[in-house]
Amino acid sequence: MEKPQGSPASALESGQEIQNLALSTAATKPTFIGTATKPANRTAGAPSALANGYMAASQSSATAAAYALDEKMFRAAGGTIPASPVQIVEFLAAFAGQLAVATLERRLIGIHHAHVERGFASPVHDPVVKKTMAGIKRTFGVRQRRVRPILKDDLVAMMVMSDRQRPKKAARDKALLLVGFAGAFRRSELVTIKREHVTEHSNGLEILLVRSKTDQSGAGRTVFVPHANGDRCPVLALQEWLTISGIDAGYIFRGVDRHDRIADGPLTAQSVALIIKSAIGKVGGREADVSGHSMRAGYCTQAAIAGLQPFQIREQTGHTSDATLARYIRPVARRKIPSLL
Repeated sequence: MEKPQGSPASALESGQEIQNLALSTAATKPTFIGTATKPANRTAGAPSALANGYMAASQSSATAAAYALDEKMFRAAGGTIPASPVQIVEFLAAFAGQLAVATLERRLIGIHHAHVERGFASPVHDPVVKKTMAGIKRTFGVRQRRVRPILKDDLVAMMVMSDRQRPKKAARDKALLLVGFAGAFRRSELVTIKREHVTEHSNGLEILLVRSKTDQSGAGRTVFVPHANGDRCPVLALQEWLTISGIDAGYIFRGVDRHDRIADGPLTAQSVALIIKSAIGKVGGREADVSGHSMRAGYCTQAAIAGLQPFQIREQTGHTSDATLARYIRPVARRKIPSLL
């Protein structure tokens, strides 16, 4: 069974958790700035548990986990916090060529954060570190891996193979793939969708995203998923999954074990990637070429092929600018350039 996701629920309900923390720690009456009485069990000048809770909520659980991993990898290689610029340089040199340039840059961000959080001066901005990183970029290049986008024809083939599973798992995978593509959702967004976030209309579904990668403050946005023809309809696929699963509240995309039993918790973002890889592998594709981002990339590419304008694509994807979309649109535009011979 795919492991239930703990982080979406905690991310979406962090505000409530902080309030609960405030109630649980309120052994004495609240003391506010300007009052004479100091709260019990508090070190002078130290933030309260409530304040610490709000500070912790300033970054997502995924970001916190990434920073922790960066620090762990640095320490495993012999690094210390605080570190010297020479330690950072030796760390970069040891992993240059083994890790992608983008990964090394992410490690530097984590190491910088580890210093700042503890009140140390960060060595990451030292000139020798910057010069070393520039040399690594020049030596190995900065080209990032591009996952293969999953297009409409891929989805049609994947639907055929998806049906060759146990009924509940087949229904779940079909709904996840079609809704994920039609809504251009990130995998982290898919696993946080709850039944109460879905509103049915005569011409499709409206799905509320309470929080997303580019909306950490929870302003929220809605995505409309229209009906499609035949077996490719994401609306009918989702309705079928909800009916067969009996889910009428809570997370809609959940784990299903080999006995076709449905878990109480949501899928993890990694499970979404594994479902996509398995589905593309069953139709003869290379699993290594796709990722959890392939459906979102596929929507952008397919929309560009269909002639949609960037502002129309952004309306669905939630991108705030055309810069990211250009990675999908420009290759399509180049393929339309006529020969001058």
